[in-house]
Amino acid sequence: MTFTVKRLDHVQLAAPRDTEDEARHFFGEILGLPELEKPEDLKKRGGVWFELGDHQLHIGVEEPFSPAEKAHPALEVANLEGLMARFDEYNVEYKQDDKLPGANRIYTQDPFGNRLEILEWV
Repeated sequence: MTFTVKRLDHVQLAAPRDTEDEARHFFGEILGLPELEKPEDLKKRGGVWFELGDHQLHIGVEEPFSPAEKAHPALEVANLEGLMARFDEYNVEYKQDDKLPGANRIYTQDPFGNRLEILEWV
């Protein structure tokens, strides 16, 4: 081979048009992800980007919009119980799951119905 896949750069989730404030509330305020400045040429497309460790999470506008109900990113956290308490505080629904050996995990949805897996390796 003459090339190497180096790493995952970003994950993109779809959202309806004009929902950037909802994305900022969920991903920025509730999950605490820092917002990234989008390149000037891409701002007109809508959406919002967030820093996710060494990677990025892009929320992009898709029309017509349909949430990802099976495909999903998995976010690793420290202190899953603390995140669940925060979700309770903000009335974010989640479901606990014990089917992955060595991990505590939950499933939730972003404000647009996209599935999110959140886990903590133990």
